[in-house]
Amino acid sequence: MASKAPRENIDESKLTVTKPKTKAVGIPAVANALKISFEQMGPIRSAQTLMAVNQLDGFDCMGCAWPEHEKRNAAEFCENGAKAVAEEATRRRVTPEFFAKHSVAELKTRDDYWLGQQGRLTHPMVLEEGATHYKPISWDDAYDLMAEELRGMDNPDQAVFYTSGRTSNEAAFVYQLLVRGLGTNNLPDCSNMCHESSGSALVETIGIGKGSVSLADLETASLIFVAGQNPGTNHPRMLSALEKAKKNGAIIVSVNPLPEAGLLHFENPQHVKGVVTGTKLTDDFLQIRAGGDQALFQGLGKYLLEAEAGGRATPGLDTVLDHDFINNYTVGIDEYLRYLEKVEWDDIVEATGLTLEQIRATGERLLASNATIVCWAMGLTQHKHSVPTLRDVVNVLLLQGNIGKPGAGVCPVRGHSNVQGDRTMGIFEKMPEKFHDRLDHEFEFLSPRAHGYDTVAAIRAMRDGKVRFFMGMGGNFVRAAPDSQVTEDALANTALTVQISTKLNHSHLSTGRRALILPTLGRTEKDTQVTGDQRVTVEDSMSAVHASRGRLKPASEHLHSEVAIVCNLAHRLFTDAQGHPLPGAPRAAWLSMRDDYTLIRKHIEGVIDGFENFEDRIQHPGGFVLPHPPRDARKFDTASGKAHFTGNELEYIKIPAGRLVLQTLRSHDQYNTTIYGKDDRYRGIHGGRRVVLINEADIRELGFADGDMVNLISEFDGVDRLAENFRIVSYSTPKGCAAAYYPETNVLVPLDSVADTSGTPTSKSVIIRLERS
Repeated sequence: MASKAPRENIDESKLTVTKPKTKAVGIPAVANALKISFEQMGPIRSAQTLMAVNQLDGFDCMGCAWPEHEKRNAAEFCENGAKAVAEEATRRRVTPEFFAKHSVAELKTRDDYWLGQQGRLTHPMVLEEGATHYKPISWDDAYDLMAEELRGMDNPDQAVFYTSGRTSNEAAFVYQLLVRGLGTNNLPDCSNMCHESSGSALVETIGIGKGSVSLADLETASLIFVAGQNPGTNHPRMLSALEKAKKNGAIIVSVNPLPEAGLLHFENPQHVKGVVTGTKLTDDFLQIRAGGDQALFQGLGKYLLEAEAGGRATPGLDTVLDHDFINNYTVGIDEYLRYLEKVEWDDIVEATGLTLEQIRATGERLLASNATIVCWAMGLTQHKHSVPTLRDVVNVLLLQGNIGKPGAGVCPVRGHSNVQGDRTMGIFEKMPEKFHDRLDHEFEFLSPRAHGYDTVAAIRAMRDGKVRFFMGMGGNFVRAAPDSQVTEDALANTALTVQISTKLNHSHLSTGRRALILPTLGRTEKDTQVTGDQRVTVEDSMSAVHASRGRLKPASEHLHSEVAIVCNLAHRLFTDAQGHPLPGAPRAAWLSMRDDYTLIRKHIEGVIDGFENFEDRIQHPGGFVLPHPPRDARKFDTASGKAHFTGNELEYIKIPAGRLVLQTLRSHDQYNTTIYGKDDRYRGIHGGRRVVLINEADIRELGFADGDMVNLISEFDGVDRLAENFRIVSYSTPKGCAAAYYPETNVLVPLDSVADTSGTPTSKSVIIRLERS
């Protein structure tokens, strides 16, 4: 039997600190995964469910977006994937009786861990204006309430529609059609807060905002950079691919302010040798200062040019640079060289916090490689200068022709299961004109062209009274967004907030004047419509699209699928009493699409390149891979038709005296905003989360001691933001740098501090000072 949900919040007074681990996964990971699974699901349900995760005839894990091989292991999941599955397939329930017992005010005093542990939502609920408690509402009344609010808007841009990365391709496609049918492009999503910088830089430089490598490329690369990324916690199945790469002779360079156990030593529980001896993954660990990655890649580019001038060569070439590739497939190298010549080695050393010898040794790794991949995640994307940083990553790869050849390329590792697929389906506030033209042709209407709000712009608009209606398709918007208090106040400024969710979270408690909670099916559950059991599709980090089909009986008979919720609402908005489309509305058979998802996939074929014969191709085990012109044929959809070198001024964080630069991060018992447990065992943190990891010398110089309790105060444009009661933990991090968990520290991230070009919040470069609690 599953255990009961906790009665209390995390007791931070019980927090203990031990020595960080130097190896990851292994037997402890298996034991912890099974422990949490049994607590949430019980042993029989655990076995039935976990054996279907990421299987060819099963369901796609709702955790990370890491891809699978066509040939699967029997246990094709990681520890954190098992936790995600357990929380969705839990036997715990949040019923109308729960809401009758707990007021919204009381629930707001509960932490994220407690809320998430209560279980699955079972009924649609409404919070009326001035009410203290949510109460049940029928689905028909809920749809009518939303339709009434949307029809009453002065203009379509008074509505905002957020999307998390868990949404399927089918749900995302009908969702964006609904939004554009209303007449707005207000489609902020979680990409705005994570990999938007990646998309901005890659579209500009290679013409497509997606990674260019496959699993086979990663496993056969000569040199792999893993920069600003913690695979051991955020996407542990990546460690298996890195293990194969090591066995094939790859060199792995880890670039990160914190040492990460998973990148140091990996114990693969899939085979005996992996557990007994494990694999040392990292050859070189570059403990870089937060925000110093652009300087590192400019230094590496500079080193390659010096080696070229010295007459040296890359394996397989007569020179260091791939001149044939540069001449035939790129433009802009002269501008890049002009900027690089201005950069001084002293500035590079200061910005990175590395020694010149370390940077030159890494340059030697590049010189010895005939196929290089750079992988990255939030450590590179959440700074003011993230887009220039990633342009410089691409510059280094272009110098040696490492785009469009086996074992080489760019690898932005997406965090959430279908976040890349959502963007492919049109979840973006500024889709290209071609997408709009094809959407209009498919559905015989005129979609709006004016760009909509991204996440930060949406919060500003709500704050300023420009938005009446907010809908969140999955996720936990209030905990994912920056500047927590501003975000909560912004949501309170709306007339109606709607959250489509599987579980309780703080976004249900930071509401407009009225609020709806709409409970939806999870990935693990059977989605049965009038035409039979349905399947959905997802796209992984490497552009592979495959089917997902749940097996479990739904947690409640009152759940609607995400597709059904969107289609039912759209039917009310866009059709007359006889079911005919209203003038100007998309000519879509909403109820037919609700009942049969194959019809949605047929429309996707008509709108989006690469989905020809969609239904037939997902019959193939493992699905199919979408086209990627730079990877497939060295074709670049840029203005010039070639890949672009770019010239970028060197930028890095200047830390004022007596201050630190804070990066927000996840614990190991966490996935995005979902808190699975109280520990971060790889970093030696147990029983609590309110810690700040600081270099021992900084602790001493600032007048504190390990274990002291402090408040964190961020400073931006003359405004202070406060996060209270954090325990100082002496930790291996570069001098001047600190780290703490989100969402507890999101309150410190200023809404107006965003990356140039992409608008991503700068959650990895928050200037703070410490004060005693």
